[in-house]
Amino acid sequence: MAEKRMLAKYAELALRTGVNVQKNQKLVINAPIDGVDFVREIAKQAYGLGVKDVHINWADDTLTLLRYQHVSEEVLTNISQWQIDKQLSFAEEGAALLSIRSTNPDLLKDVDPKKVAAATKAGAQAMKEFRSYTMNDRIPWSLISIPTGDWAQKIFPNSSKEEAIEQLWEQIFKIVRVDKEDPVAAWVEHNKGLQKARAFLNEKKYKKLVYRAPGTELEIELPEGHIWKGGSAHTEAGIQFNPNMPTEEVFTLPHKYQVNGTVSSTKPLIYGGNLIDNFSLTFKEGKVVDFTAEQGYDTLKHLLDTDEGARRLGEVALVPHESPVSTSGLIFYNTLYDENASCHIALGKAYPTNLHGGSKMNEEELDQHGVNDSLTHVDFMIGSEKLDIDGITVDGKSEAVFRNGSWALDFNA
Repeated sequence: MAEKRMLAKYAELALRTGVNVQKNQKLVINAPIDGVDFVREIAKQAYGLGVKDVHINWADDTLTLLRYQHVSEEVLTNISQWQIDKQLSFAEEGAALLSIRSTNPDLLKDVDPKKVAAATKAGAQAMKEFRSYTMNDRIPWSLISIPTGDWAQKIFPNSSKEEAIEQLWEQIFKIVRVDKEDPVAAWVEHNKGLQKARAFLNEKKYKKLVYRAPGTELEIELPEGHIWKGGSAHTEAGIQFNPNMPTEEVFTLPHKYQVNGTVSSTKPLIYGGNLIDNFSLTFKEGKVVDFTAEQGYDTLKHLLDTDEGARRLGEVALVPHESPVSTSGLIFYNTLYDENASCHIALGKAYPTNLHGGSKMNEEELDQHGVNDSLTHVDFMIGSEKLDIDGITVDGKSEAVFRNGSWALDFNA
């Protein structure tokens, strides 16, 4: 177990920089049961900051697996109304939401992917209204991770469980800057750098991005009025928060009907407790029309079949190859971490806040602007040291945005 001083610093960072809790606000925490000591530290500090109440939604991998093994698909897909109402009531009260994602990447590898896909889709349908609060930044929310034994050993297979957990704690503290003397201040500076990058791109207003790498020839058109975001965000009430910790990306939305070409993955994707690896997608007029996968083909197929929007893109994100996650040299088998090591794109729902006025638009208006809608939002990694990206301006000029996996733009120019 990591030393108490470092856990206390991490808890403070999650509360002050992650969700930025306010006095008399409620805090909801989604957490693995393995992290009980860390969650207790978060709760203690939250109450010290004047939080009104702390509610914990506990998860346990063993119980999750048992449920998939023994419960029928009919029961798995029947989400009780009280579960929906509970989450909605927190959102309607303006609660802050902190989620700790640390699931075993291989948890459901022996469960029928069709069963997992059905349960995942049912859950997404049930929580669609609740998710609108996070995807439109109506409440502060943040994702972080802590080590669990099975996850740590997936990353460090030659270490004992205890050693692997300690090794993963060390990496997490470094990557999320908890090892700095003042992590909160370090994140202020980090956010400034990301804000500089997104301001530069918002000034450019590229019409299209062109990707080239081994196995990748892809053109992504960006809708008129798109907004690049990255680092910290703000709620409708003006509260600043960091949705992802770590985060090294700047991101926007693509035009759902204007994506063409083929793209190949560069890192494994964990989806629904299953591994998808070495896969490619071919797009025509925004839609996936063909795909391959060396591992997890059926899981990828179920993901793409979630709904019509699951075969279209909802996010395009730029991450330099020299990010702290990438320079660790590790594959984390955790999207929160791996997506911050690599340029990535996402299948499924787009963030309406990535379009001017998008958070105020209805579904029909969003579609007219090329904004994708879906029950799912799944990031997958396409970046490497071999990736080049060009930006095409409104007048047709081509400019180097990425070369050899790193920024080719000078944000201080």
